[in-house]
Amino acid sequence: MATVTFDTLKFVECLKEHDFTEEQAKGLSEAFKEAQNTSLQDLAAKGDIKELKHEIKELELRLKHDLTLRLGGMLVTGIAVIAALVKLL
Repeated sequence: MATVTFDTLKFVECLKEHDFTEEQAKGLSEAFKEAQNTSLQDLAAKGDIKELKHEIKELELRLKHDLTLRLGGMLVTGIAVIAALVKLL
């Protein structure tokens, strides 16, 4: 995962130059740094995406298999019901 460096001292100095108090500048700097680190941790890596694609393909195959079995079962049941009705009449 790529890391992004954040110069908190330079950020604080810049804020102080624009009429922020030192306390305000330090608080904002910490909040910004924390938000930046949190969002970096939430990013997905290429490996994560590859793994999810593989899992999706497996789920699609299982769903197709399940639907095929259900459709086949319904067809067999339908044919059996029709055959029974024909035999009765």
